[in-house]
Amino acid sequence: MFGQWLRHRMIRYISTIYLGLLLLSGCGNLPSLSQAPPIAADDPTTTSSDAAAHTEATSTPDLTGLSGNIVIDGSSTVFPISRAVAEEFAQIAPQVRVSVGISGTGGGFKKFCHAETDMSNASRPIRPEEIEVCEENGIQFIEIPVAYDGLSVIVHPQNTFVSCLTVDELRRVWEPEAQGTITRWNQIRPEFPDEPLTLFAAGTDSGTFDYFTEAIVGKAKASRGDYQATEDDDVIIFGVANNPYALGYVGYAYVVVNIDKVRPVEIDNGNGCVAPSFASISDASYQPLSRPLFIYINAAALERPELAAFVRFYLSEEMTSLIETPEVGYVTLKDELYAAGLQRLENRELGTLFLTGEEVGVTLDRYLR
Repeated sequence: MFGQWLRHRMIRYISTIYLGLLLLSGCGNLPSLSQAPPIAADDPTTTSSDAAAHTEATSTPDLTGLSGNIVIDGSSTVFPISRAVAEEFAQIAPQVRVSVGISGTGGGFKKFCHAETDMSNASRPIRPEEIEVCEENGIQFIEIPVAYDGLSVIVHPQNTFVSCLTVDELRRVWEPEAQGTITRWNQIRPEFPDEPLTLFAAGTDSGTFDYFTEAIVGKAKASRGDYQATEDDDVIIFGVANNPYALGYVGYAYVVVNIDKVRPVEIDNGNGCVAPSFASISDASYQPLSRPLFIYINAAALERPELAAFVRFYLSEEMTSLIETPEVGYVTLKDELYAAGLQRLENRELGTLFLTGEEVGVTLDRYLR
């Protein structure tokens, strides 16, 4: 059974390598993943010998022979995706050690731009000042979007008085002027109880902090400081789950896996109350807190075969299909966007496609152009 499972994973991965080889050889236009040739192992009429023949025909290297260390750090939001990919990659390349850390998007870019990591997880696009540090240290990078997230405002499950909050109410809670002033629930709405408002949220090195403040307050990093801050979303979950009068915000994946511990609040941006969900994040009706997630790869480090293989594996159909599972909890991109990301990888297309101030409400169609 294990042999069949591993063979199935290998053949799915082979299709990604095969697509990469086509790109490198310049053979025609890049197909979307959904248009790629069918893979033998997924065809119920295909025999195991056919699958073996396909494996041999593609001349794919034996990944069990790969070795080395891959260091990833950055966003706690993207962490569940990269961790899942690392765990799956270990099944086909057991001699490659992949470590995935959490220091926040900003903290991750600090390490990445000083050549301390091979890849950086990011819940927002890289910023000009971070690019400048990378350039000063000779670090060139490839930017690839990997999923959509819906930043989720959360309360304790026993909180029965909050079902929906407006963007203006959230702004009044989190803006710098609220520090030491908005400290009780009834100050948000008179009908809310006269109970202390305890706040948990991302630290200042977090891309989640940057995005939330930009989307809600109107300026990145503009926030009250009297809240319990952390770059670890699990700490936020724990804090809210243990206080009936707590309020916080985290990436949607942390809600999915902790739905018995916290409850997401609907958000009204002027068009009615909308809850975060796979559907509302995918169709962009959950606004203004839907956002894309990224990985950034050190271009020079891609000369190492283990890193190149890992990133191709990251963008394979098998891995992207894990994104909407409860274990990961985000929203997958369109197939053609993953194909475009793979093309950026194989063509070594450097730099970011985002300009300053484009974080809120961004679309990813630019990658298709």
